[in-house]
Amino acid sequence: MMRAVWSAVWVAVSVWMLIGAAVGCASSASGGAGGSGRAARAGLGVGAVEEGFRREGRQPVVSIFEALDLPTPTERRLGSGAPGPGYWQQRVDYTIDARLNAEARSVSARVRVVYHNNSPDELDYMWLQLEQNLFRTDSIGTLQRTPGSVMKMLESDFDGGYTVTNLRSEGVGGQPLSMRVYDTLARVDLASPIPAGGRFEFSFDYEFVIPPHLRRMGAEEVEQGVIFELAQWFPHVCNYDDVNGWNTKPYLGSGEFYTNFGSFDVRITVPATHIVSATGVLQNPEEVLTEIQRERLRTALESDEPVRIVTRDEVGGAMVRPRTTGELTWHFKADDVRTFAWASSEAFLWDAVGVDVTDRDGTARRVLVQSFYPREATVWDMDHAGGGATRAGKHSIEFYSDFLWPYPYPVMSNINGPEGGMEYPMIVFCGSRENVDGMVGVTDHEIGHTWFPMIVNSDERRYMWQDEGFNTFINIYSLAAYRGEEPNVERHLRQAVEIASSVHPQPIMTEPDRMWSRWVGGLNYRKTGLGLYLLREKILGRERFDTAFGDYVRRWAFKHPQPSDFFRTMEDAAGADLAWFWRGWFLEAAQLDQAVAGVFREDGRTIVVLDNNARMVMPVFLRVTFKDGSVENLTLPVEIWSTTDRWRAVIDKSGREVRSVEIDPEGVLPDMDRSNNRWR
Repeated sequence: MMRAVWSAVWVAVSVWMLIGAAVGCASSASGGAGGSGRAARAGLGVGAVEEGFRREGRQPVVSIFEALDLPTPTERRLGSGAPGPGYWQQRVDYTIDARLNAEARSVSARVRVVYHNNSPDELDYMWLQLEQNLFRTDSIGTLQRTPGSVMKMLESDFDGGYTVTNLRSEGVGGQPLSMRVYDTLARVDLASPIPAGGRFEFSFDYEFVIPPHLRRMGAEEVEQGVIFELAQWFPHVCNYDDVNGWNTKPYLGSGEFYTNFGSFDVRITVPATHIVSATGVLQNPEEVLTEIQRERLRTALESDEPVRIVTRDEVGGAMVRPRTTGELTWHFKADDVRTFAWASSEAFLWDAVGVDVTDRDGTARRVLVQSFYPREATVWDMDHAGGGATRAGKHSIEFYSDFLWPYPYPVMSNINGPEGGMEYPMIVFCGSRENVDGMVGVTDHEIGHTWFPMIVNSDERRYMWQDEGFNTFINIYSLAAYRGEEPNVERHLRQAVEIASSVHPQPIMTEPDRMWSRWVGGLNYRKTGLGLYLLREKILGRERFDTAFGDYVRRWAFKHPQPSDFFRTMEDAAGADLAWFWRGWFLEAAQLDQAVAGVFREDGRTIVVLDNNARMVMPVFLRVTFKDGSVENLTLPVEIWSTTDRWRAVIDKSGREVRSVEIDPEGVLPDMDRSNNRWR
């Protein structure tokens, strides 16, 4: 046995030495990329230079082409990536009566909740999210903050959080309920289980002081008053699903939200001088708006150009409000939304415009797009040379309705205030105030979140990339259309290379609260966005990608997809095996380094030798320039790397002399070493 082994080794070494000599001869004749001596192997057929050729240390335990180890399909989530006949999700309906104490900067409210248990399980208890508890001095999010992290905003002595009282079940036999608080979570034990298909009603009171830090909400003093932006402002029921049961990951600051769809019936009492914008449709405009404002809104809905609802001269004046003393209650309703947010201020200018949206059944309707901003927000004004925020919002609604799915709601409000950028159903917070590009970019990004995750409601706390990255991807095209430019991914590409070349790179699938602070944006936003851009433009092609991505949106609209549902849907609808792409781009922190190892002539043909020097694989995009001035662009499929790291391909049979060969001439791949991408 040992003799046979040594014989096999000796034969392999001898063959390798002979091949090496042939390569040396070819190299001396043709040269290699960047002066490399590595080139073709004379006498071998076109194709893999050596079946199974791998560089030292490059023989992976798992091939990058191997099928992913995804969750076993069920009747709830099919192998095709579609929700199955047994798919279910919970629904939670809220009725809230809230009051803003502007002087004390606090909120108090009474909440009634109807929980619909659509699961096949009995529920003995439920979990609540208490996200305001992040602002307690002893919260996990506060204590784990690091310099440069988003939680640096918690560096103060402010001790916030909810005070919850009067928690009790409603209906016949209603009784007090106990609640045990664990950081940003609370467990509520039930006197009797909620049966499968049953419902449970309960209520509670709560209050909190608005934190002085800015983390997706807050208050800001401006020239004519204070702008309040309220989000994560009420205790709500955690999502119970078929994958994880109760989703009880705490709110630490980076990971966002995974919430239930439901309805909201909300009354908000504020000082009479304030104007309020919120998720949903205003139910009592005759009580909280002047007749002039109501008429202007009717005009704006039918207008294709912005209309001023509160002008620069009017803001802060008595004519803006039905009365200026005491309080007024604003009443909003919304259905099929995942949460509720609002803003309130006496300093708001306000303009609005109508947008045509055609639903999937062909029904045409108008959507009201509006902006609320202080005088200081100069670039938001509808008469600004940059076009103003309302025109930017109008573009976003129109573009994404056509590109993805019709905007499903009757209104969209854009608020300029303390928060730099945050999204909620029918309302977004955008902080950029003096820079046109910043205002347009943030507005487009936050409105784009209507589709991810307001419509396609993924688990943001675990998989931030599944909404931020998808949104960044569609922003590439929307912003290019708004500016009349070609899509640009230079910034995305730079950061993808930077992350891959770091000492300790992390994969996109890392939970956001476990990511290094410096990579949260680069991985979840830009690398994911770039990956989908490459999948559309370079791997699948636009038609194939758009069909599959459209199927993903259609299948999972107003549902809760997991990453495996996305991976499977794209493969199923595009008819492509993309395991290599998902593994290299999302599941691993793989690097890409394609190289031209050499070019030589053989039997009247010109042959290029290509190397894949790192773990990640991609198709090879070649540009061949001949000495007669002609140019040919060639693409080799990614499958050439399935059994080898070195490939040779015929690039010419006509006898033309080659001047140069270049890999990825457009520079869109995150190649770690571009110095070896060109021959001559």
